[in-house]
Amino acid sequence: MADNVIEETDDYLGKDELNWGYEEGVEWGLLFPEANGEYQSPINLNSREARYDPRLLEVGLNPNYVVCRDCEVINEGHTVRIMLKSKSVVTGGPLPSDHEYELSEVRFHWGRENQRGSEHTVNFKAFPMEVSVMLIFFCLWSSCSMSCSADIGALICSMQIGKEHLGLKAISDVLQDLQYKGKTKIIPCFNPNTLLPDPLLRDYWVYEGSLTTPPCSEKVTWILYRYPLTISQMQIEEFRRLRSHIKGAELLEGNDGMLGDNFRPTQPLSDRVVRAAFQ
Repeated sequence: MADNVIEETDDYLGKDELNWGYEEGVEWGLLFPEANGEYQSPINLNSREARYDPRLLEVGLNPNYVVCRDCEVINEGHTVRIMLKSKSVVTGGPLPSDHEYELSEVRFHWGRENQRGSEHTVNFKAFPMEVSVMLIFFCLWSSCSMSCSADIGALICSMQIGKEHLGLKAISDVLQDLQYKGKTKIIPCFNPNTLLPDPLLRDYWVYEGSLTTPPCSEKVTWILYRYPLTISQMQIEEFRRLRSHIKGAELLEGNDGMLGDNFRPTQPLSDRVVRAAFQ
């Protein structure tokens, strides 16, 4: 057990326990009608077809991240989540000028092999892992309607195999104790700044889509960084040792219970336009 763990609990269960998963043939749209929408995520991003939009850089994308104390890390059976409790916000870039988005959680998607794992692909290339920083919109103006708090943003980093990611070491070091669904840990600190690939944050694509997990609600602003981060082979193997079931659960025939390949297939772009903040 890692020395920096200060608390462990076993009683986490996801609030949405409807039967969905990543197995071949599972139709999310039968249980979640929004998954049948026209503007779904993830997508394959064709870099040659992305439209350069210089307006994206008129107001720079501005993450104001602070170190999160006592973060909760959860194996929820479909993914690993970091629940952020600090007041970290993002403004600017493609986000409306009077809007402030607060970091809510970090989610991971990974493959059982290095050739796949990311939800979004670039020119049909997949990466071994994708990290999603989920943002919830809060108005800067007191007169703003409460209904606007439903708006969601997501900052996306692909990850390729390379040197150890020191910022994720606090997470990968405790995964051995989160082997089964429902396991949680409280770690003393996590710095979300380590998930930013470039201090200038000028190279990104943006498009409008949906959540990539049920209920797959639309009106999500996706911001995808151009350059991937690195994670070591040893670190990603810690994710691949996790299980998607509660300890002692009886598994169906053909299900080995390992958590991996937890990415939704890419969805049609339809008439959407992917914008680029760079040429």
